[in-house]
Amino acid sequence: MKKFAIAAATALTLTMAGGAFAQTANQAPMMLAANSTVENAKQEGSDTWITTKVKADLLTEKGIPGSDIKVETSNGVVALSSDVKVTEAQKKMAVDITKKIKGVKSVTAEALKAE
Repeated sequence: MKKFAIAAATALTLTMAGGAFAQTANQAPMMLAANSTVENAKQEGSDTWITTKVKADLLTEKGIPGSDIKVETSNGVVALSSDVKVTEAQKKMAVDITKKIKGVKSVTAEALKAE
């Protein structure tokens, strides 16, 4: 009886270990997918940070109607727009402020209406 219990325990252990190894092998594609998701989340987080930083800097800069300027960021590319007209000097200043922010790859301001 004692030999049977040892044999059964050994068989059970080997079966569970085999399942664990099989599970690890099956998880590799899932880990790649998760890594891709993490990278996407990092980029989205970075874009959100950039948008927030640009908006805050525009709001605190004197001479710029920061509350009227819309900011959208995608993959580090910032798009500035406005329904309210701004002067050419204000547009240039908004673009210059945006370009100085870490993580900004480029700035488009064609939709920022200038007088």
